[in-house]
Amino acid sequence: MIAADVKRKYAPTIGIECHVQLKTVTKLFSGVNNDAREAPPNTLVSHICFGLPGSLPVLNKEAIHLATRAAFVLGTVPQHYSTFDRKHYFYPDLPKGYQITQFAQPVIGKGSVLIEIEGETEKQIGVTRAHLEEDAGKNTHPAGSDYSLVDLNRAGMPLLEIVSEPDIHSSAEARAYVRELYLGMKFAGVSDANLFYGNMRFDVNVSVSKTQELGTRTETKNVNSFKAVEKAIEYEINRQIELLEKDKKIVQETRGWDEAKQKTIPQRSKEEANDYRYFPEPDLPPIVIEDDYIEKIRQELPVMPQEWRARLRKLGIDKAHIETLLDAEADISEAGYMALIETAINDADKASFFASWQVNIEIPIRKNGDKVTATDPKTKQRIFDEVYKLIKNGSLNSSRAKELLTILLTSENVPENIEELAKTKGFVQVSDEAELGVVVKATLTANEQAANDVRKGELQAIGFLVGQVMIATKGRANPELAQKIIRQQLGI
Repeated sequence: MIAADVKRKYAPTIGIECHVQLKTVTKLFSGVNNDAREAPPNTLVSHICFGLPGSLPVLNKEAIHLATRAAFVLGTVPQHYSTFDRKHYFYPDLPKGYQITQFAQPVIGKGSVLIEIEGETEKQIGVTRAHLEEDAGKNTHPAGSDYSLVDLNRAGMPLLEIVSEPDIHSSAEARAYVRELYLGMKFAGVSDANLFYGNMRFDVNVSVSKTQELGTRTETKNVNSFKAVEKAIEYEINRQIELLEKDKKIVQETRGWDEAKQKTIPQRSKEEANDYRYFPEPDLPPIVIEDDYIEKIRQELPVMPQEWRARLRKLGIDKAHIETLLDAEADISEAGYMALIETAINDADKASFFASWQVNIEIPIRKNGDKVTATDPKTKQRIFDEVYKLIKNGSLNSSRAKELLTILLTSENVPENIEELAKTKGFVQVSDEAELGVVVKATLTANEQAANDVRKGELQAIGFLVGQVMIATKGRANPELAQKIIRQQLGI
């Protein structure tokens, strides 16, 4: 373990390369299905994936559409002119011996991503570039075997590689950055961004130095969760500082993340650009993107995470709730979390209730594996509108509202008259003063000591008395009205 005072002497510098699999139906240069999540090995392949002699790539137009949308996520617009190159290396998952990518003229130039560290401090992280490329295949290493297998289902899938500037200086900043990329790509419809299936993968470059000059960096490849990005960086920072403190050199190399051992492990020496012998791809023409095309896509973009944050904060919605809603919307967009709040955008109180109910009721239901059946947007809005109305007219308290919402969200058939259902379930509060006055009188008689304490000025005992009234009415009493009647009957 590195002592804190030693650690403070070193400044970490972090850059992240994010590989985003584009949400196209087919691969980047062939008509093969792009969804290999459940496919048996080597079933989603063609002569182009295998790199057979004479096979020629044809660019998928939808990949350009999605790359243009991604440019807006990265705070910029796509380049009007970009080209493809060949990147040469020899590895079993790349049969043709080169990868079609973009090197000299990428589709997206400089941009930036605004992050918030722990929901407070804002910081701009620069993006150097983002380029289109085909994915390679996947090597698998069966446990206990002395051989490896190659699955080319992934070969040729369209990737957008986003390269950050070395503007990140802590694991917390890195986690915030990769999460913001994830939210942006999901909201913009660029990628499914499923980390489990590798739709987004992160290569993390880390170096430490005591001076303004950058130290020797290592690259930890194919990290596939926000937590793993954070932990891999923390491990690398500590490992590199420990080596330098022992007067040992950092080796520039590619490393992997061992989730089980929570450590990075060496894989191979790190290649430089000249090792790849880039040259222009002769089989593909340049990409030319017109201003009209860019503007059309700008207009079709939905409301993005930063804009949602601004809107919801104006409504006074808690920051933690906002981030939970953003994550949930990205995870299950058809749940319509934001769309529901949008229906109450001019009523801050109502919007706040809707946000709170989704965070504290609907999202936990889904996380617990229970089925939310009220998925139709109009039905869901009717449920929330009706329950909100019952809250505001004093018919429901918060705990009963939660019970009612849980029933309605998981019901196969939502009744036309939700208030009648609430009455049938015994959820409607007793708000009749005369009826509640009788209960309060009996409660004060049964709890004479607490009543006397209140008369003497010990007002905290009122809470106890209200609780007794709630017990007597099986939770149906209006607590505010009960307290008012208690004060009246005690003459305070």
